[in-house]
Amino acid sequence: MEYGDEVEPRMSDLAQQRPTRIRVDLPSIGHNLAQIRARANVPVMAIVKADAYGHGLVPVARHLAAQGVDQLGVAFPEEGIALRRAGIATPILVLGGIFGPQLAQFFAHDLEITVSSLDKLRQVEAAAESVGRKARIHLKIDTGMERIGVHSETCGPFVAAAVASRWCAIRGVYSHLACADDPTSPMTLEQVSRFADACAHFDRLGAPMPVRHLANSGGILNFPETHLDLVRPGILLYGVYPDPAALRTVAVKPALSLHSQVVYFKVVHAGRSISYGATYRVERDSRVVTVPIGYGDGYPRALSSGGQVLIRGKRYPIAGRICMDQFMVDIDRDSAWNEDEVVLIGSQDAEAISVEDVAVRAGTIPYEILTGLNQRIPRTYAG
Repeated sequence: MEYGDEVEPRMSDLAQQRPTRIRVDLPSIGHNLAQIRARANVPVMAIVKADAYGHGLVPVARHLAAQGVDQLGVAFPEEGIALRRAGIATPILVLGGIFGPQLAQFFAHDLEITVSSLDKLRQVEAAAESVGRKARIHLKIDTGMERIGVHSETCGPFVAAAVASRWCAIRGVYSHLACADDPTSPMTLEQVSRFADACAHFDRLGAPMPVRHLANSGGILNFPETHLDLVRPGILLYGVYPDPAALRTVAVKPALSLHSQVVYFKVVHAGRSISYGATYRVERDSRVVTVPIGYGDGYPRALSSGGQVLIRGKRYPIAGRICMDQFMVDIDRDSAWNEDEVVLIGSQDAEAISVEDVAVRAGTIPYEILTGLNQRIPRTYAG
């Protein structure tokens, strides 16, 4: 038989055999949604951008739709299109700024549009007229983030133009909180006040008030004044708190865990160095194992000689620099075997490593840890 004639395993099948994998517990996401609903007592727009914060866009969105979530939020139209192609009919808002050439796709896939300036409004009107169908839009007001949106203090003409538009139906008006993760920051209440002033233009115009939404995960936890008509949980939905300072007013369960297995075991003699740059040396003969995951998978290189993993229910340090595809762990005089489970995020026996723990050790935020775990790592789903 010639090479290529034999039926070989598909790459997707080989990936599923990889010892490194992410496990996502969908019932935990459902639990978190229920807890957020109970806290806010208003409809929920579940934010599933960035591959549902690394949890898997389509499987997570399907589960949320089955739980009756009111709306989904994505960053870019291609994320919304992927959900529509997966058969998900829940309303979807694209939160990011728009580009004119993309607008036809919003209509083709029934996506709601963020309109963030008078110029963008005119672009959307022209696109809607060209297809003979009204656009469903949310007006973006900038209350202090300085990212996209019309400044709250000058948004009157923008709101008036949107209300008067023949080709746009205003579904919502919203802003984004810059400091809501910190319950002591005065910035959030300043933004609440600015947003209220912006929304007052609808009353002055005698127009119906659209759905007002302001609260992100930090707002949900720390500032009930931000809950208004709808809340937009992101990282909280996945069982992770946005900041160590955030109040634990919602009891959530982490949905993601990251696992691998020992792929190699050796004894490293006293005085020898480990990994690139020879930055880590063992002071005595030590047992060292290799784990097949690296920064090429999105596991942070910043954890070099600073991160920890769990093996056989004990916590061990990462030894030396994390490589693109592997790293080493110093287990000192303990024992481990090839194919032993290694937990990078999650629990093992009585020990646990949270996403928040990893973020602190990497000198970053939990958001970056979750969204950095890329598609080279296969995902498996429970529930």
